[in-house]
Amino acid sequence: MAPEKEEEEIMRVKITGKCRVKPNKKLGRRECQLVTFDLPYIAFQYNQKLMVYKGDEYEDRVGKLKDGLGVVLEDFYQLAGKLAKDEDWVFRVEYDDDMEGVEVLEAKAEWIGVEDLTVEEGTSTLKELIPSNGILNSEGHHRPLLSVQLTKLKDGLAMGLAFNHAILDGTSTWHFMSSWAQICSGLPSISLLPFLDRTKVRNTKVKFQLSPPDQNGSSTDDAKPVYQPLRERVFKFSESGIDKIKSEINSNIPSGGSKPFSTFQSLAVHIWRHVTQARQLKPEDYTVFTFFADCRKRVDPPMPESYFGNLIQAIFTVTAAGLLSMNPPEFGASMIQKAIETHDAKAIEERNKQFESAPKVYQFKDAGVNCVAVGSSPRFPVYEVDFGWGKPETVRSGINNKFDGMVYLYPGKSGGRSIDVEISLEAGAMERLEKDKEFVLEVN
Repeated sequence: MAPEKEEEEIMRVKITGKCRVKPNKKLGRRECQLVTFDLPYIAFQYNQKLMVYKGDEYEDRVGKLKDGLGVVLEDFYQLAGKLAKDEDWVFRVEYDDDMEGVEVLEAKAEWIGVEDLTVEEGTSTLKELIPSNGILNSEGHHRPLLSVQLTKLKDGLAMGLAFNHAILDGTSTWHFMSSWAQICSGLPSISLLPFLDRTKVRNTKVKFQLSPPDQNGSSTDDAKPVYQPLRERVFKFSESGIDKIKSEINSNIPSGGSKPFSTFQSLAVHIWRHVTQARQLKPEDYTVFTFFADCRKRVDPPMPESYFGNLIQAIFTVTAAGLLSMNPPEFGASMIQKAIETHDAKAIEERNKQFESAPKVYQFKDAGVNCVAVGSSPRFPVYEVDFGWGKPETVRSGINNKFDGMVYLYPGKSGGRSIDVEISLEAGAMERLEKDKEFVLEVN
């Protein structure tokens, strides 16, 4: 009977209004070709984020957010456009003044308190607070490239966001969010303009033909089996916990050229090893670690931090579960470190040429068996997004692009070097991970 009750509660999130927001100024027609860095994400789902703020004055906040959105879209107008393609299946993002713009939904869920959304355990209520569940980026030719849902809570505001991932990566997402917050906070203009010409980093026209199943809107049904068996949990690693993990792994740096391990490398191998153990893999089973590297400073010539689009590539490393578990943490950390260091401009160029010679449609579920895949970054300034009423109480991801082993990293709300680790795992593995004292020992 519990699932029925849960579904009943979910349906109490009620949409009360819909509108579209466009740039305040007339901009005319603008087009920008999608490039090789963008195309692998066409068949992924929209990238979802949830930001929760305390306080009343819902109507005033919604009005301020809409007004600020109209201003910030003057510079980030691509988000108010749509996907398009020519007769050769070369994709682009285009904007014109007669397009509808960004979708803004207003909703009420006054039975939910801010505290209910800051719990460590994943909650199905999150699904109803973020738009575009199960929607593929390829549907951006007829859906808004950005949807925002503003839900009135018992004691606050939930801002659910769904970005078309073919249009932008995490760095660009938080550049946009920070800029929007600057306008709402009273600044006359944003502090850093987006660099919008993607062809400066790559100008190869890629004919990228999608098969019909990737465009027919069936993604919602296809996604359900992926979500149902999973549990989601946020593990909060304190600054002292992060320092302990990092110092222990750096107390015995392997010979053979390894440098001191970074915070990311130290935490990454900690997660990889303990998730692998929780899965109870056989020693001979392979396990994969993958993450998305920001290539802005890796490409030649380097691109500015303000480059707007996708400028990331997935980096993979693989080993046998037995080797990962039986060797000290430095073994896996060295593999991750080497993968990062060797992904230079030459490797990026080779990856691009390989993709362009035989474009492949990737799906978010293609990471591989026994995979730990890391998205987002603790460097993103998610808790600095202040629209004029304080910092968010929590930042979470939605249900899209989730599979067994998906990990999102966020800075901890307490600041410093604290990090929140949001993990999706098969239920049995999650239960074992929660009981793993060596994993949770460093967690607040």
